[in-house]
Amino acid sequence: MIYRNNAYILKIICPDTTGIVAAVSGYLSEQQSFIEESTHFGDRDTGRFFMRTRFTPASGSPSGPEFMDNFSGNFAAIAKQFEMDWELFDTTVLPRVLVMVSSHEHCLNDLLYRYRTGMLHMEIPAIVSNHPDFSELAKWHGIPFFHIPVSPESKKQSENRLLEIMDDTRTDLIVLARYMQVLSDKLCEQLPGKIINIHHSFLPGFKGARPYHMAYERGVKLIGATAHYVTPELDEGPIIEQTVERVDHKHSPAELAAVGKDVESLTLARAVKLHIDHRICLNGKKTVVLR
Repeated sequence: MIYRNNAYILKIICPDTTGIVAAVSGYLSEQQSFIEESTHFGDRDTGRFFMRTRFTPASGSPSGPEFMDNFSGNFAAIAKQFEMDWELFDTTVLPRVLVMVSSHEHCLNDLLYRYRTGMLHMEIPAIVSNHPDFSELAKWHGIPFFHIPVSPESKKQSENRLLEIMDDTRTDLIVLARYMQVLSDKLCEQLPGKIINIHHSFLPGFKGARPYHMAYERGVKLIGATAHYVTPELDEGPIIEQTVERVDHKHSPAELAAVGKDVESLTLARAVKLHIDHRICLNGKKTVVLR
């Protein structure tokens, strides 16, 4: 049997019961598809089952939209039997990720580098900012830049403009790369699991504009960062990825901030990769990350 290079990812969430893995793998075997990778998890607390399977169709199978349509029709009986919420992704179709930023560029620069070098398999159709600072950086990368000023009076209008840009660019995911504006509850509710944010893990212990100075004054030993999905509850969305680095009394506030920037950039990039690789499932206030 000869298999294609292009693969598909099937992601499933359903009530936990026996026979799910057998049904899915059996169906793919009947279709002469080759399973490259499969990961699953049953949550005893919620009774939910999560599964991610990457597979390659046999040579001679239709591709792209035709394959997706055929799969949807043929898989429907299994999906109904197990009450599945499921999605099928064509890995040749790159996710479209809109990046939002304010005046700190470290996370943006890191994402652009990973994007440009192929480390993150995605498209960036637009960069949006409430400041004009990074328009030249976006231009250098050949990415459209949109300056949308935000004030308490213009917030609704600004978010409507953002939604227009999302529609125009067919955006799949928004990444807040140190975007320092709080999104409205309405926008967060419109895009569940579609907005990723990064913040230093000093929250809520060290709030405000100078968290690294406060951390220095308290003599912290660990610096961390957390990437999470955005919800109306500020900085309390489902956690995707966390990273920590050890520091000590020799670090100045500036050195702590430098370590913090590295940790934030790495953590955000990891979270974005997990999302665009379709490894994350929402599980109430938590995530299941199928590595």
